[in-house]
Amino acid sequence: MPFANHAESLALKSLSNIAALLASVAFLIAGGSLVNLLAPIRADLEGFGGLTIGALGSSYYLGMWGGTLLTPAIIRRAGHVRAFAAFVSLGVGAIDMMPVWVAPAPWIAFRILLGFVFSGLYSIIEAWINATSTNSNRGAMYGTYQIVNFAASAGGQLLLSAFVLQSFAPFAVSASLVALGIAPLALTQAEAPPPPSSVRLRPLWLAKLAPVAVAAAFVAGAANGAAASLGGIYALRIGVSPGYVPLFTSSIVLGSAVGVLPVGLLSDRFDRRLVMIVMMAAGALCEFALAAFAPSGWTLEGLGFAVGLTTYTLYTLSTSHASDRAGAADMVLVAAGLLFAYCIGAVLAPFIASELMTVFGPRALFVQNGLLHAAMAGFAAVGLFRVNPWRR
Repeated sequence: MPFANHAESLALKSLSNIAALLASVAFLIAGGSLVNLLAPIRADLEGFGGLTIGALGSSYYLGMWGGTLLTPAIIRRAGHVRAFAAFVSLGVGAIDMMPVWVAPAPWIAFRILLGFVFSGLYSIIEAWINATSTNSNRGAMYGTYQIVNFAASAGGQLLLSAFVLQSFAPFAVSASLVALGIAPLALTQAEAPPPPSSVRLRPLWLAKLAPVAVAAAFVAGAANGAAASLGGIYALRIGVSPGYVPLFTSSIVLGSAVGVLPVGLLSDRFDRRLVMIVMMAAGALCEFALAAFAPSGWTLEGLGFAVGLTTYTLYTLSTSHASDRAGAADMVLVAAGLLFAYCIGAVLAPFIASELMTVFGPRALFVQNGLLHAAMAGFAAVGLFRVNPWRR
């Protein structure tokens, strides 16, 4: 009992240290998810074309990739809180400009800037959480963060159904939510984590430290990037009316919000790679079902929920697994390095998926994602059973 009380006290202290951060996350992710869903749907309605819509998704993650290279130096120079404020201000400006200048080239530029902004924000948030956590509660802490993340994302997407898609209003609401994200963190008295030990990204160091985590981040980026960029287009093209598209996309995010904490708790008790194998295999089956049947109504939303429940735990498992092996001063490098791998996958996958959807139809999106998650389950099994030549 004394040990249990001590562990509970540590968990509560850790949560209190990130309470303001989680409040900021709620505003930021709600605003970001609203514009991320709106951009490809509005582009489709404006007649941008399939390749351009794929480019909008990839350009966002191209910006994130660039952010992973620069964020450690920005945080080292300005500190976590001031860097956070700078990223938020850039994000608000980019969102506000999108309805002012509706054309492919500027929208791609704005999406690159938004990707850069959210890369920096995610690096700060995740480094702060992992520096506050321990190996015995990291999965639960990160799972709590992801619940806030995914719940806010679902809420932001559901907001879209309240607006006329061709109007300025959803962009204005998105920008306002992102702006509100700075207030809780700016007012917190919680101590920020130490500055990064280096301003240089070290992907090879991270790959040797935790190869399964790096592979998982890449697959998470590829699958999530394709689904986020093209999930709404998939729904439209299988016959879902525009007003009901957010029900499908938000069902995936709601499943994610439900799944991350239980999976995080399980991964604190069992090898995180074993949990990864089970969840990715189950998720691949759900994605193959979406591809095989192109369902509608509650069946479509139920399968979307199941995909979120299983596959969207992958990045949580990845960052927890890598952070278990790193020191506190390396947390920004771990967060930035995993985002680097995530963004490589997320830059490539929307282009590939959009072309596959053009050739083979909308179901190709979830064939691609199912294959990615099945392959990840196999690679995690290789790592778990010590076949990996680098490290267990």
